[in-house]
Amino acid sequence: MIKGRRCIPTSLSLRLSAVAALLTVSLAGQAFALSELKPVQPASDEVEQGPSLPPLEEPTTGIDGGLPQPGPIIRELPQPQTGEITGADTTAGEALAVDIITDPQQLPEPARRMRELILDAATTGDPEKLRALLGTGPNATRLAFSDIEGDPVDYLRSVSGDSEGHEILAILIDLLNAGFVRFDAGEPSETYVWPYFVALPLDGLTAPQRVELLRLVTAGDVEDMKAYGAYNFYRVGISPNGEWRFFMAGD
Repeated sequence: MIKGRRCIPTSLSLRLSAVAALLTVSLAGQAFALSELKPVQPASDEVEQGPSLPPLEEPTTGIDGGLPQPGPIIRELPQPQTGEITGADTTAGEALAVDIITDPQQLPEPARRMRELILDAATTGDPEKLRALLGTGPNATRLAFSDIEGDPVDYLRSVSGDSEGHEILAILIDLLNAGFVRFDAGEPSETYVWPYFVALPLDGLTAPQRVELLRLVTAGDVEDMKAYGAYNFYRVGISPNGEWRFFMAGD
């Protein structure tokens, strides 16, 4: 033994050698196990596609090769073909088919002349002036739905709100100054009828039309007519050949 140095016991040296051998084997086994691991695969550039999308209705490129102009957000619904009309369309079509005439110059000359004669007679304030225009026999002007008894001028006075017949004359003037419509065009029964409200549903009147109607009747009368379902105040009818066919109330 050399003095000044410590020596490791033989038994401890043997133990350290054994531990070193075990570590060497363990590390070698671990290195082998790591070598068996599969390397990480790089991410693929391919993206899994879902189900195919339906083709676009619009072109995918614009006129200049760029993006196309954006289409409308709200697409129009297919329109019915000619002749395909729904119930609502039929009602609207019937309302639109009513030709409201406001210019008396569009009347045939005989009808226009009769209108002027009636207005001239009514503005005199004397119902008697209407007698020559009312006609007689089969061509007599109809003044009520049922046959009247007695003199036609006296009957007009009787239905007027005053004893002189002035109210009925005022009604006659107001009617003939309103718009009118043409019924049964081209038929023997063809007639120009005042006012045009006889051909329109009262619930569908515009604001100006309602004001015009209120020049003839009261607001209460309008509500009663709506409940009845049609205009039922006085109306005037003149044929194309100038025959004064009727002047009466009702429907």
